[in-house]
Amino acid sequence: MTDHESDTPSAGQSGTPVAQPSSTPVFKDVLKYGALLALIIAVVGAVLGGVFAGWVGVTSALIGTVMAVVFLGITALSILIANRFVGSELFVGLFFGIVLGGWLLKFVLFIVLAVVLKGQPWINPVVLFLSLIAGVIGSLVVDMIVVFRSRIPYVSDPKQPAGDR
Repeated sequence: MTDHESDTPSAGQSGTPVAQPSSTPVFKDVLKYGALLALIIAVVGAVLGGVFAGWVGVTSALIGTVMAVVFLGITALSILIANRFVGSELFVGLFFGIVLGGWLLKFVLFIVLAVVLKGQPWINPVVLFLSLIAGVIGSLVVDMIVVFRSRIPYVSDPKQPAGDR
């Protein structure tokens, strides 16, 4: 058994246990390490924002970090939620519907936040932008490290034909 195989199967259509997809533990790790990254970016961003722009810089760094974490979290959580429907006849449609809905939510949320935060006197746009970019690049690095360190087989969730057992 690899590090990222599920120990808790869910029931399938015929009542037989269905193992969770091998991506589930990977996305749990992405959320865990993404939260740690966010904490680091928030502290560093708040200190640097405070030094260069005062309390406005601190506020901007924290808002940028929260935005990055929320966007990272929406993607990972939508996939984890969608993976709960594995074994269902509607799994493929539900999976893509949930993940696409998460991406659309992120797009709308980003547009709304950009409009609301534009021109606010308590926001330093440079600090906000830099902390948001640090969060995005950091989350890509976290994704890359977690995927490279995970032990996922080349063939996802392989099933051996009944005659070859």
